[in-house]
This record gives sequence, C-alpha cells and structure tokens, in this order.
Amino acid sequence: MIPMTLPEIASVVGGAVHDDSGETVTGPAFIDSRIAELGGLFVAFVGELADGHEYARAAIDAGAAAVLGSRPLGVPTVVVEDSLTALARLAQHLVGCLADLTVVAVTGSQGKTGTKDFLARVLSEAGTTVATRGSLNNELGVPLTVLRADPGTEYLVLEMGTRGIGNLRYLCEIAQPDVSLVLNVGKAHIGEFGTQADIARGKAELVDALGPAGTAVLNADDERVAAMARRTSGPVVTFGQSDGVDLRVTNLHLDALGRPDFDLVSTEGAHHVHLQLLGEHQAGNAAAAAAAARAVGVPLEKVAHSLSTLTAGSRWRMELHELAGGLTVVNDAYNANPDSMRAALKTLAAMGWGSPGRTRTVAVLGEMRELGESSMQEHDAIGRLAVRLDINQLLVVGEAARPIHNGARLEGSLTAEAEESVFVRDNDEALAWLRRNVAAGDIVLFKASRAAELQRVAEAVIGEASAAGKPGESVR
Repeated sequence: MIPMTLPEIASVVGGAVHDDSGETVTGPAFIDSRIAELGGLFVAFVGELADGHEYARAAIDAGAAAVLGSRPLGVPTVVVEDSLTALARLAQHLVGCLADLTVVAVTGSQGKTGTKDFLARVLSEAGTTVATRGSLNNELGVPLTVLRADPGTEYLVLEMGTRGIGNLRYLCEIAQPDVSLVLNVGKAHIGEFGTQADIARGKAELVDALGPAGTAVLNADDERVAAMARRTSGPVVTFGQSDGVDLRVTNLHLDALGRPDFDLVSTEGAHHVHLQLLGEHQAGNAAAAAAAARAVGVPLEKVAHSLSTLTAGSRWRMELHELAGGLTVVNDAYNANPDSMRAALKTLAAMGWGSPGRTRTVAVLGEMRELGESSMQEHDAIGRLAVRLDINQLLVVGEAARPIHNGARLEGSLTAEAEESVFVRDNDEALAWLRRNVAAGDIVLFKASRAAELQRVAEAVIGEASAAGKPGESVR
C-alpha cells in the first residue's frame, strides 16, 4: 500500500470521511479483524452471516489505521455506497501509481494456484514480489492482493479465477496485466459457463486485456489456449511438450514418489529440473511459470534452479506426508474437477508402480462440484479410470460422489475376495473405515472439491498415524 490519508482515499473511491483525526493508512487492506494489519485499512462488508462493521472497533484497537465501510462507525472511516466497488477502485489507483510494477496474471481451469506458487518463488529470487495468497482469486481476493504492493514491489503475481463471461475482464480492469498466462481450458465451472467453448471465451479475456506491448504466455498443448494467440498483436510465448514451442518439456518421467524429472528446452539451451512436488501435471505448471518468468527477463538457468528447490506453497495440494508408521498420505483435497482428478489418480498409480513393496494404493474421493448436466457422467468416468489404472482400493465419500463408486463397479472393480470400491455416506464414516482398513505401507490419496472438506479426514489420518508411529499397525 502507498501511504494515503483518509481524504485521499475518499477522493479515489468517491466516499466521505468520518471521525478523521489525521490518520494515514500505511499498511495493506484486510477483512478479518482478528488478523489486523498494522496501519492497514479494515474493509467492512455486510454478509449473509455477519456484518463486518460490527468488528471495526476491534480492528482499530488491533492496529488498523482506518475503516472502509458503508456507514459511519465512530472510528476513522471512509464511508462509501459499496465497499467492494470502492476496494476495486483503490486497488486500480494503486497499480496506476506504481510505474515500475510488472503485473503477471495467471488463469486456467486447473493448476492456477500451483503455477502461481511456482512463479512467485522464481520471481521472488529476481526481485521483490507480491503474489496471491492461497486461491484468493476473485473480485475480493484480487484487490486485496494488489493492495499488499508498495513502491518497492517489482512483480505482482495475480491468480485470477472466473465463473462467467466478463469476470476476468473486470479483474483485469483492476490490474491490467503486462503478462497474461493461460494454462488450459478444462471443465471446471462448466455448470456455470455451459460449454467448454464458453469457458475458452471467458479465459481469453485475460489475453484481450493486454496492451500493445503485453505478452501472452500460452499452453501450446491445449488447442483452445493456443488459439488465443490470434487475440493479441503483442508478443506470444508458448510452452508445452509439442514440437516448435518456445519452452518445451522433454525427457519427462516420475521418480518412485511421483515427483517429475524433466528438461526445459529453449533457445537458451536445455536445463534440468527435478521437482519436489507430486504429479506429472506439475511439469506443465512448472513450464508455464518458467515461460512467464522468461517473458519478464529471468534467465532459464535461474528459473530451473528455483523450480528444483521449490516446496509446496499452498495447503492441501498434492501434499506428501511420509509417516513414521510406514503410511504415505497425499492430501490433494483443496479442490477437484475432472482434469485434476485424473491427474491425481495417475500420480497415485505411478507412486504404486514405483514402489512395488507397498501394500496398496488407496483413493479416497469425494464429489466434484459445478459440473452441471455432465456431473453424473464425469463422476462415473473417474470411477472407471481408477479401475483402469489398477488403483487397489477406492473409498467414495458422499451421495453426490456415488457415481464414482457406480462407475468403478460397472468397470469391474469387484473381486471374489473383497470390494475394491466402497461407498460411505459422509466424512465420519470415511474416517471410521480408514481406521479399520488402512495399514503401514499403503499410499492414500484424498481428493474432492473444497466443500466436501475431505482435508479434515486427511488431517485426522495424518495426525493419528503420526501419534501411533508404529510400523505394521493400522491407523487407529
């Protein structure tokens, strides 16, 4: 945040100042009074379950300089008609004030957060970098991220999500990108968009937002993304495994723990990368981040070194836990869509193939949301894929995910000895089943949309296994 007085903020956002005693906002904007930013701006919203205005005094007492809200509060406040609109205007103003700032925007149906974490790490070694925390990628998260920047910030890495046509256009009006990175066009949010063609239109708004000198960084392996090159007159950088791309992934394979090992090849030569994160798909995310970093001038040699030393930056995304009792847990329960679910299952299978001494591969799967009319078909396909990948045990959680179980059964998961696909109604039943059935040597994957809260089951298993710590015992 650049230092601003309350009258200066009011002038930018079209508000009125109340109870001003000469305060200057010097810290970031924030919305949780329990985690106040010293000298920051507390933004109050009226929500369905709570009214943020009621916590304004607590935010000031905890160190905030002022409040941005929709009514006077008896504390230093800029009063506006709509707090969200005002927050966006303030963020837009900040970007305009930081002349030396390079804005890199990232979107895609899956892989946004992992790629953003890769890119933030690489750029932080090249200059002062502010990046989206977790997946705060919407009309609230983007301006909050922007307002963490200050005059010393060189790179602003913004993850941008979309749930409909016009969403990305709006976010790019807040912070126009200098580099637009588009990863893929999958089926996430197809229930809201309607078709993949409409999803592609929505994602392309990130490219449309580029100025004449802006650079589009595009996945050449996704034909819908590659076609976006026609939407800009500026430079285009491509990445992927296809021939003729600007940054190519070659010699890709996974180690015994499912970690990608590969070369990144460009006009600068070939540079080896061994990721610490799990899944073949991570190589594509890493290549995307590398292509964006090269677009702003970071040498590929430095990029490759940074990628090889990177550990997970956001929670519940292919988190690997090798526990003392011999159990391995992969917690990928932050979110799920058909493409990311397939990638996670393929990683689990590869881990099983790479560790023949392991007891079993176990996939604990919940629902994938926002799939619209294709929901049943997509869940069914995941169950069938688990069987084809020879996943040893499938545990399906929740009624909405039942088609995964049905698909596995129809694909032929039942044997004379045991049910290789088991359905349970909720997370409590899932944890109870795992306590009875998971043993040392097993590799257990947890994957579902965030609302399923499977991460809670994963964390319970991890905690109980860590406490037991005795090889050969089940998790109890």
